[in-house]
Amino acid sequence: MPLTAQAQQWYQARVAAGVRPLYTRSLAEARAADLAEIQASGGEPEPVHQVCELAVPAVQARSGQPIPLRLYRPTDQSGLPVLVYFFGGGWVLGQIETCDAVCRRLANLAGCACLAVGYRLAPEHRFPAAVEDCADALVWLTANATDHGLDPNRIAVGGDSAGGNLAAVTAQAAPAGSLAAQLLVYPNTQYRADTASLQAIDDEALFNRRSVDWYWSHYLNSPADGADPRVSPLLAAELTGLPPALVITAEYDPLRDEGERYADRLAGAGVPVECRRYDGVPHGFFTMSGVLDESGQALAQAAGFLRRSFAR
Repeated sequence: MPLTAQAQQWYQARVAAGVRPLYTRSLAEARAADLAEIQASGGEPEPVHQVCELAVPAVQARSGQPIPLRLYRPTDQSGLPVLVYFFGGGWVLGQIETCDAVCRRLANLAGCACLAVGYRLAPEHRFPAAVEDCADALVWLTANATDHGLDPNRIAVGGDSAGGNLAAVTAQAAPAGSLAAQLLVYPNTQYRADTASLQAIDDEALFNRRSVDWYWSHYLNSPADGADPRVSPLLAAELTGLPPALVITAEYDPLRDEGERYADRLAGAGVPVECRRYDGVPHGFFTMSGVLDESGQALAQAAGFLRRSFAR
């Protein structure tokens, strides 16, 4: 279907404003523009009961550096389940602030805490830096959950775009049975995936196949890294026993098909999977609740999935 009326309005505004593709900007320009655009389209951030700045101590991180964390609590209730959330941005852009609105909304809707992870970015820190930070954050949370009023037996991982990739990779590496769920929002799942959506989405006003290539070029040390399942979770030999998954994709997204392929592989391995494609919207729509109705719908779907998963 064509872009929805709201998405078309957003698209025309970008064209009229002469928004430049990220791959034509300097790294500093791309980072500044990414945060500004997400905050502008994310709507007014919802209040939550409490927001705490935390960190994985340097001595507990493989990097030898503290890993910034931000904990969102919807209530003062003890023993809350928790979603560990990894922001998007192609492993190059983004920061905890990037997913602030999403974490607030999911915390309130799902009745769970959200822990946002400030993993290291490429190209300053290429693969596997982000993977290590996300895994180290999960280990820290599991060991320290009760100290922060959280339930170590009800932990899920999630993220959007590159954050969805990191969530999938983290779920694969986690001990069997240790996670309640994985929320994968238009995730990258295969380096240089040969898919129809990757070839078809080439509009410069949208996130397109050249945007994808730009991210990969900054994240990987060499193309050979792309064969590593910690880069391309779709290439993992075994997916049996992974936690239940919700995979959300967007019609106008070069990553659409590889996300859906991953959902199919999970289902084939016996993993409970819900997969929903949102038609008429672009990559990034999940963070655009101030602009697109579909964002609110997807957030509500994600929250319902988390509630059911934590209840199990």
